[in-house]
Amino acid sequence: MSATHAGNLDDGVEAIAPDWKDGKRYAWLLGLAVPLIPFAAYLLVELTGLGVFWWFGPAFIFGLMPLMDKIGGDDTSNPPESVIKWLENDHYYRWCTYLFIPIQYAATIFSAWMWSRGTLSTIEAIGLAVSLGCTNGIAIADAHELGHKREALEKWLARIALAPSFYGHFMIEHNRGHHVRVSTPEDPASSRLGESFYRFLPRTVAGSLKSAWHLEATRLRRAGKSPFTLKNDIINAWALSIVLWGGLLIAFGPKIAPYLLLQGVIAFSLLEVVNYIEHYGLLRQKLEDGRYERCQPVHSWNANLVASNVFLYHLQRHSDHHAHPLRRYQVLRHFDDAPILPTGYAGMIVLAIVPPVYFRMMNQRVVDHYGGDVTKANIQPSARKRLMRKYGSGGQGGSSPSSSVPSAA
Repeated sequence: MSATHAGNLDDGVEAIAPDWKDGKRYAWLLGLAVPLIPFAAYLLVELTGLGVFWWFGPAFIFGLMPLMDKIGGDDTSNPPESVIKWLENDHYYRWCTYLFIPIQYAATIFSAWMWSRGTLSTIEAIGLAVSLGCTNGIAIADAHELGHKREALEKWLARIALAPSFYGHFMIEHNRGHHVRVSTPEDPASSRLGESFYRFLPRTVAGSLKSAWHLEATRLRRAGKSPFTLKNDIINAWALSIVLWGGLLIAFGPKIAPYLLLQGVIAFSLLEVVNYIEHYGLLRQKLEDGRYERCQPVHSWNANLVASNVFLYHLQRHSDHHAHPLRRYQVLRHFDDAPILPTGYAGMIVLAIVPPVYFRMMNQRVVDHYGGDVTKANIQPSARKRLMRKYGSGGQGGSSPSSSVPSAA
């Protein structure tokens, strides 16, 4: 689409942009396929008579998305600096994220109705809960995009998108905690070399909740207010979840409660496994004054696979996001010096749930990223001795033929 055919633009932005085309302009609409997953599952069951299609959600994310990544390949192109302001202010891209939410809510209500009817077997109902959890898990990527923006509307839309997963505190911890402590041992959302996802999950869930409450309570106390108020952004986010879940339970009965809970667990676990992947083993070094160096592209794992980037609103261009948190998804850039994952997030999640396979794929990449010096990595304390024996304190631990990660040195 030519740049001169833009949608509504903010005041002060030229109506006619330089002659540049966004090759992914209409591809971003594919992200709206994600909240349609429960409806697609229903249609497939109706067409085939096979109840197994209630499990369409994980098949879509862990089967179809990696296949689409394979077919679509990489895209390392960046928009030219001359069009960044114009591109960020084209409201078309915002509507691609806004429209996700009403479809997400329709899918949540539809799923609750299906559970309440009593026509699904237990296995089918669980499959629908997992599929809805996949939808609401990726909705957190939508909330992530919206929650970083200054506009009050978008911040509230982020809370609304987080309500079905009951994970509203994420926005507080992510914006004001994770972005400050990223790729340090103090960050509960940064995984460590040799730490399995199953050890990371309880650490990040508990640590992020504790950190979010501390950050918000500190903010309110500085303003002379008690943290136990609806002005507490964690409490008002949780209040949205209570209203939503309570309304669903009243409308469709208590029998839906186990499935509602299950989809929420699946949703936030999907978020946390992505957190696990994004900064695995990467460490910001300490300066002479004891502070950590500034976050740079080398402190986030990236992927440029077209399909998963479209479905996740360029979340995989994570280095630029940490460098410019307010930057909108359509203008996030690829960096040549950022460490690159062997595949997209969807494929990496499959690897992460099998720790020996994940370690085999990623540990050498981390060591290679630090020029063979494992001591520069963010290491799981309980795994330090084992990793030091394997990789040494500065020598080469061997090189992975599949590694494409450049040295940070």
